[in-house]
Amino acid sequence: MIALDFTPDELRSGQMSQIHLETAVNALKTDGYVVLNDVIDRAHLESLRERMLDDLQKILARDDTPFNFNAGNVQQDPPPMHPYLFRDVLLNDMVIAVTQAMLGAGLKNSYYSGNTALPGDQMQPVHADMGQLWPNLERATPPYSLVVNVPLVDMSAENGSTELWPGTHLDTTIYIQRGDIKLSDELVEKQRQTRPPLQPSMRCGSVLIRDTRMWHRGMPNYTHDPRPMIAMVHYISWWHHQKPIPFAKGAEDFFEHPVLKTNARFVDEVDYIHHGEAYDFQREMK
Repeated sequence: MIALDFTPDELRSGQMSQIHLETAVNALKTDGYVVLNDVIDRAHLESLRERMLDDLQKILARDDTPFNFNAGNVQQDPPPMHPYLFRDVLLNDMVIAVTQAMLGAGLKNSYYSGNTALPGDQMQPVHADMGQLWPNLERATPPYSLVVNVPLVDMSAENGSTELWPGTHLDTTIYIQRGDIKLSDELVEKQRQTRPPLQPSMRCGSVLIRDTRMWHRGMPNYTHDPRPMIAMVHYISWWHHQKPIPFAKGAEDFFEHPVLKTNARFVDEVDYIHHGEAYDFQREMK
């Protein structure tokens, strides 16, 4: 696993050295993911964690709680308004340096949500968030989108660190037109013999960047505490298939950035508690 530690000067300036940038890019090309250690102020994440754990109870009280695959993994949006908008979360220059190097000019963030693994969470099926652009490819194309995951607590296999399948972003089995993002048991076991998965341990304040085509799954949380994690998706310039992210009015200036454009719309009030729908979850009849 490539996990980069940065010098005090890099962290202070937000400017990554060329050697670190090249290492991150090579890791994404080869493995499909890279971890940037300690690039976010933990105090900012503590503030987000406190609010999101309070919000979690309201989300769980919904009749249509947005579970992903099973009743232990909850789709949960972070609060989309001040004072919970932090530049080192949404507009982190170290992260943007990597995603721009991979995706080029015109980079844009078109997603701001997350998931919370509840205590006793069940294992998800192995899946890819998005597949290859076309079926029947002889080899994978360069990436068109990258997920930016921000855990709000120290994360490990004990509390449900996401299982990653290195190198599977280059597999052409899953493609967008296929519809179903899940992998068959046969393909999963074949890949396990070639290159097995792992569950990275990450300190709160670190960031995981991964190719959206990479196989992964949510894993059980064996602790007594929920494990919240924020997700953003940086897209290549020509991608136009995502709805704008709703943020509260008054935050327009916050999102000004010379490289990353946020696909945002600003509204008087955002009902983010009732945002999101269950995915591939069969709810029991009451």
